[in-house]
Amino acid sequence: MPDHPTPATRPTTAIQHARPGTAPTGAFVTYDITALRSQFPALSAGTAHFDGPGGTQTPAPVIRAIADAMAQPLSVRGQMAPGERNAEAIVTKARQALADLLGAQPTGIVFGRSATQLTYDFARTLSQSWSPGDEVVVTRLDHDANIRPWVQAAARAGATVRWADFDPGTGELTAADIGAVLSPRTRLVAVTAASNLIGTRPPIAEISRLAHDAGALTYVDGVHYAAHTLVDLEELGADFVVCSPYKFFGPHHGVLAARPELLETLEPDKLLPSTDAVPERFELGTLPYEFLAGTEAAVDFLAGLADLPGLDAAAAGTRRQRLASAFTALEAHEQTLRTQLDKGLSALRGVEVHSRAADRTPTLLLTFEGEGRSTVEAYRFLAERGVHAPSGSFYAIEASRRLGLGDTGGLRIGLAPYNDTEDIDRFLAGLAEFLAL
Repeated sequence: MPDHPTPATRPTTAIQHARPGTAPTGAFVTYDITALRSQFPALSAGTAHFDGPGGTQTPAPVIRAIADAMAQPLSVRGQMAPGERNAEAIVTKARQALADLLGAQPTGIVFGRSATQLTYDFARTLSQSWSPGDEVVVTRLDHDANIRPWVQAAARAGATVRWADFDPGTGELTAADIGAVLSPRTRLVAVTAASNLIGTRPPIAEISRLAHDAGALTYVDGVHYAAHTLVDLEELGADFVVCSPYKFFGPHHGVLAARPELLETLEPDKLLPSTDAVPERFELGTLPYEFLAGTEAAVDFLAGLADLPGLDAAAAGTRRQRLASAFTALEAHEQTLRTQLDKGLSALRGVEVHSRAADRTPTLLLTFEGEGRSTVEAYRFLAERGVHAPSGSFYAIEASRRLGLGDTGGLRIGLAPYNDTEDIDRFLAGLAEFLAL
């Protein structure tokens, strides 16, 4: 028998937070976490999931949307047959949904197999104009998917790679850190909007201004950021933002957002008969229509978080307005849990928290002081007790090394909107039990 509560016995939990768009001194609304959790079939297994940075669980409306798309006639896109029209409609609606989520235009939305694949594709395309003496900036805070494609593309072009380091003591990557490695020869700055390892959120708008002043483009990894904060392409000042829907309740594929007029200037490798239209010229082969239907449903599910008591005006607004309200509520919910988590960890001896930046997502990286306590062993110990908190460097290998953790990394605790106070209690109790061994 499992030693953790099943949904039938799980107590009803309500977390209250300030109404989005107001100061926390006025009326409050209830974030009905029990109702939200009921939408996720995978949670019925009883596991407390802290693996959100690696991918969230999938809500029922997204699962249904994928199944419904595959149950109807589907073909290559067109206007003649029902299957063609269905495929065209799915793509059109998915582009609009992602444009609403990312603050972009539908014709600036590019779909790919993954964020990694899209970054490799755009690295090959953008580096066509690089030459010896040109420079590319990458950071040690980033996931390797926003480092290695640029390093390898620079090597092929004979360009120089300049590294921006973050402060391992504070976890901060500042605009000044980026500015210190910019030059008139900088062609591109690749930087994360939020570290998937320690949660740090660098000042992307300021970094973008510095990069543009130097005549460079900015390519922003928004994979971790988009799961916790509403993206606005224009406010970030980014030329490209890439994300992964499976980090915010959707299926496994990648999305890139850019200004359509910028995409028009780029010439990717593609097949001769394929269209030269933007954004289709960047999408190789037939798109995964069922996944795009699921992604539209995931965006709508996120927007549905705005349908809270007292938020009728927001619920009646545009999808973008509802998303703004939803993310305000989501961030308040996650902040409440992070406060509980921080307090609990501070009471445990021998735990070092490496997530220290002033502005960060609810993602914590832990290691243990002294010999004989492995985060891999803690990972296994917690998993046996129905708590999923993985250990590793999670492809942020440069960041792990910068923190002095080598390639091993640490125990990562990543919160998602469906986590609740009981999840935190179970994790803290399990970790305390492990440390007492």
